[in-house]
Amino acid sequence: MTVDVITAISSEALFCIIKTAAPVLLVSLVVGLAVSVFQTVTSIQEQTLTFVPKVVVIFLVLMIAGHWMLNNMITYMVGLWTDFSLYIK
Repeated sequence: MTVDVITAISSEALFCIIKTAAPVLLVSLVVGLAVSVFQTVTSIQEQTLTFVPKVVVIFLVLMIAGHWMLNNMITYMVGLWTDFSLYIK
C-alpha cells in the first residue's frame, strides 16, 4: 500500500464525512442564527430557547435525510471492502 493510496482513501473518507454531516450542521447553524437574532430583538436571554429548537430541527433533518446519509456511508464502506484485496498488496 503506497502513500498515494492512503492519501486517496483519507481524502475520500473526509469528503464522505463532510458530505454526510453538512445537512445537519447547516440546518443547525441557520436555526441557531435565527434564534439568536430573535433573542437579541426581544431581549430574551433564556438558554433553553436556543437548545430546544435545534434539537427538534436536527431530529427532523435526521428523519428526512437519514436514509440518504446512511446510503452515503454504506456506499463508501462497500467501496472500501470491495477493493480490500488491492490495498493489502
